[in-house]
Amino acid sequence: MKIYGVCNASPDSLNTDSIVLDPPSAVARAKALLADGADMIDLGGQGSTHVATEVDEETEWSRLKAIIPAIRELGVDLSVDTWRPSVMRRALEAGATVMNAADGLQAPGMLAVAADYTCPIVLPFMNGPDPLRLEHVHGDAIEVMLSWFEKILRTCDRFGVRERVILDPGTGFAPLGWEWSSRYHFQKHVYSNLDRLRTFGLPIYIALPWRETEQHEELLRIVLRSDVDFGRAHYPAHIRAVEHEVREKPSW
Repeated sequence: MKIYGVCNASPDSLNTDSIVLDPPSAVARAKALLADGADMIDLGGQGSTHVATEVDEETEWSRLKAIIPAIRELGVDLSVDTWRPSVMRRALEAGATVMNAADGLQAPGMLAVAADYTCPIVLPFMNGPDPLRLEHVHGDAIEVMLSWFEKILRTCDRFGVRERVILDPGTGFAPLGWEWSSRYHFQKHVYSNLDRLRTFGLPIYIALPWRETEQHEELLRIVLRSDVDFGRAHYPAHIRAVEHEVREKPSW
């Protein structure tokens, strides 16, 4: 599994270790993530959790514009996480190499950006400025995801970008607004059925758990046993250690 190490240029991230507010702190954080087992970096300037304050696009961009070229000097791939097409375009022009399309490619403007570049595109399920829509998922969440991805991928076909898409079930902090017990069961069901998402023949990307509770560790092991292609991690060294353990002690 290739790991994107997390840098957050938004000051209200729930994981304070990931916060970087200027190029020196971003480079230091990125170097530490790479030393701990990350392969590339994911950077965001607008928080998407329930405690994040939504800022305008110019403020979001001001948080990113000096950090992007600084991290790119390290010579690794850099994804930028945003739902705003204007921010994504400027990020790619500044040196970002992967689109983490936090709007789920639902804005026509984001698909136009995707069509103008040849980079990979992380496509999160039913995400965007209003992730509460996940509360409308009833029954088998995987069936809902399959239907949703099929629809979005048909649009991707029209823009000629389907082959560059990486599927993300969008479970990082989702479903937003649910009690943890409900989110845990939702995520466990999704992670236990990731093979069903392989029907599209596209890579799979998971925002990996970073809290080290018994249930978060269980979820992490389920994901690692599924042999996903990409993970997004706050603590890559821990992910690599658990990954090694899972390989050494397979589940029967």
